[in-house]
Amino acid sequence: MTRIIAGIAGSLRLASPAKSTRPTSDRVRESIFGRLESLDLLTNAAVLDLYAGTGALALESLSRGSTIAVMVEQNKQAAAICENNSWAVARAIDTAGGEGEWHVIKDSVKSFLAGKGKAQAEEQGRGFGVVFIDPPYEVTNEDVAENLEDLLPILTEDATIVVERSSRSPEPAWPAGYAMFERKDYGDTSVYWLNRA
Repeated sequence: MTRIIAGIAGSLRLASPAKSTRPTSDRVRESIFGRLESLDLLTNAAVLDLYAGTGALALESLSRGSTIAVMVEQNKQAAAICENNSWAVARAIDTAGGEGEWHVIKDSVKSFLAGKGKAQAEEQGRGFGVVFIDPPYEVTNEDVAENLEDLLPILTEDATIVVERSSRSPEPAWPAGYAMFERKDYGDTSVYWLNRA
């Protein structure tokens, strides 16, 4: 069972499609968001969740004070569940008197970053300050590096990027424009923390 861990929508259960996504475990999410909050990166942030799956990472951000969450998911079933989860979190936030704007983009990450991503950043008048990249394990490190290259123009100057990979795969080669400042392993999952260089 996937749930929102904390914030306005804390403990709200999220739907998860059978076998088409690999949601980040509560333990890993709790660690990631504890770090993001300790760095004060979520308040009023514009968050981008690539390979969104259930939308849990973006929606956790909204629950904890981010103002914009954009979720990109190519799988139609997962995108529909992501949308339903977004409505549930939005209702909880609205009921509590909070604010938050969300968008589910049904598209490939590559296509989004090549077109709609730039338009989205321009529309909101700022880049994304927090980005989650948690692709299926079959997505290669080369694909992740290409995503990062395409992502660079729509980031804020002080953006933080959180990349999840299998701990059994080698560390990706980070493209120019990025600096990795931390890696943490949680069983089968490695979490890499990047800033703009």
